[in-house]
Amino acid sequence: MNTEKNKKFNAAARAKRVRRSIVGRVALIRVSVRISLNGMFAQFIDDAKGVTLVSGRDKGLSGNKTERAGVLGEALGKKAIEAGIKKVAFDRGPKQYHGRVKAFAEGLRKAGITV
Repeated sequence: MNTEKNKKFNAAARAKRVRRSIVGRVALIRVSVRISLNGMFAQFIDDAKGVTLVSGRDKGLSGNKTERAGVLGEALGKKAIEAGIKKVAFDRGPKQYHGRVKAFAEGLRKAGITV
């Protein structure tokens, strides 16, 4: 069996498992995180309306990748509070809650968002 196909299948299964408990909770805004080798992207999504409320990426920030993730979390957290968002459901996708994902979530908490 092709290992690349296996990796993608396993990642999709992990993401589906995580989203199963998040999507459908209409009362909460979902924070979706996407990590690539070059950057990190995050969006605050209202699933009931199907719109993105706040989004951003770590391009142009200084520091290593983990530090940039924390700064991105703080910046997006402040934007979200200005938009009236105080409590969110954290969608980490297929990634572990570790490293950049954890730094991003801690940045959101530091800004005052309940994750």
